[in-house]
This record gives sequence, structure tokens and C-alpha cells, in this order.
Amino acid sequence: MAKNRAIRGATLNRESARFNLPATEADGDWLDDRLLVDGELPPLRTTVTVEKPRTIITRNQSPDIAFDRSINPYRGCEHGCIYCFARPSHAYHDLSPGLDFETRLFAKPDAPALLREELSKPNYTCRAIAFGTNTDPYQPIESEWRITRGCIEVLSECDHPITITTKSDRVTRDIDLLAPMAAKGLAAVMISVTSLDPRIAMTLEPRAAAPAKRLAAIRKLSDAGIPTYVSLSPIVPQITGVPSA
Repeated sequence: MAKNRAIRGATLNRESARFNLPATEADGDWLDDRLLVDGELPPLRTTVTVEKPRTIITRNQSPDIAFDRSINPYRGCEHGCIYCFARPSHAYHDLSPGLDFETRLFAKPDAPALLREELSKPNYTCRAIAFGTNTDPYQPIESEWRITRGCIEVLSECDHPITITTKSDRVTRDIDLLAPMAAKGLAAVMISVTSLDPRIAMTLEPRAAAPAKRLAAIRKLSDAGIPTYVSLSPIVPQITGVPSA
């Protein structure tokens, strides 16, 4: 039986087969006895690779999505949520949607400069830019890279609207930027809460902020005058939902 590495969400790191790349499959019997033979799995270190995109705003024309543009400062997410729909996107780099997604991350340090360049184009039409649509803009590496903050600084200078979705209380670090924007009707934050039970949260979202920290962040953002919403998702029957009577 597969066993989680310390504080990681995925239990496996299968090679991506999305693009029919050559792959190998370990013998099932050996996998069953691996822990007995090799002992506990060593902890995985998070690595960050610089990605240099030519543009930073992603646009969509889906009638099912409330926004038509978004920015993701990072690819991959160290929060390691086991249910994350963005995991398969790592296949575009020939990496696994499993452990690779939460340990082999990509950062886009040129994002603020690219954003400024795109906003300066004569034909640019202003609409709210959504952050946190694919991976969390306030995942742990934001503490060091500060790319999300850099983008907010650009948007603040331009009086450009922004929405943020995150599981991290790290967003409160940027209240000094978001509160003045909110006073102009330009900023809103949504905090995702899956469960108030820390044991469930640790299992589903091993490196995301604890539920108590998220609740504290909601209070702090709201007290600062920033429109703050709660996303109760995902609801997993019999785990995060209320059992039926």
C-alpha cells in the first residue's frame, strides 16, 4: 500500500501519459513490499525553477466562468491538495501530476514587468484580473519570491481591479496594498475553507494554512475593509459534508 511522504498530499509520482510519452510501471508485488524492504520514504525537498513566459495574462471565453482573464504567478502548488484539478497541468512539462506537482514548482519572476507591459498596450480593455484560479498565489514560496505582491503593486498603481482566491493567511501581508484598492472598489478576496477540522484539513491540504489561521485571515481582511468571501469547497460527502440523518 502506498504511503504519504511527510507532509505531502500525493502518494504516488506516476509518469505523465497525457502525451503518450514512454513510461515504465513498477511491479505491483514489489510496491506492496517496498516499505518493508526500503523502510520509510525520505522527505522530498521543494525545488523552484524560473519560468519565462512571453505574456502573463491568461484569457478565456468560457460562459461558465465569471472572469475572462487571470494570472498565475506560479505553476505547481506546494499546498499539495489531494483533490486539486490543476495537477494534470504539470504534464505539459513532462512531469507527474502526483508528487512532482507539489515539489517541482515553477516561478514567474518577470510577471510584474510583463503585467505592466500588457496594461500599457493602447488596445487593452480593463476588467478584473483573477488570481488563484489554477494554483495558489500565496503558497509558501510566495514568502520568498513575492511575485504576487509585485503584481498587486502594479495593479494598485494603475487602479486596476483584482480578485484573489487563496487558502493561505499569507494574503494578510498585502493588506497595505489591498485595503486602499478595496476602498476604491477595486479588490476582493475569497478564502477557501474545506473543513474546520484540522485533522481533515491536514489530510486533504497538507501544506495549506490551518483552518484557524484562515478564519483569522477572514476577520483581519474584513476588518481592513476588504470585501472578503468564503468558498466552502470542495464538499466531499461523508468527509467534509454534514452526514445525512
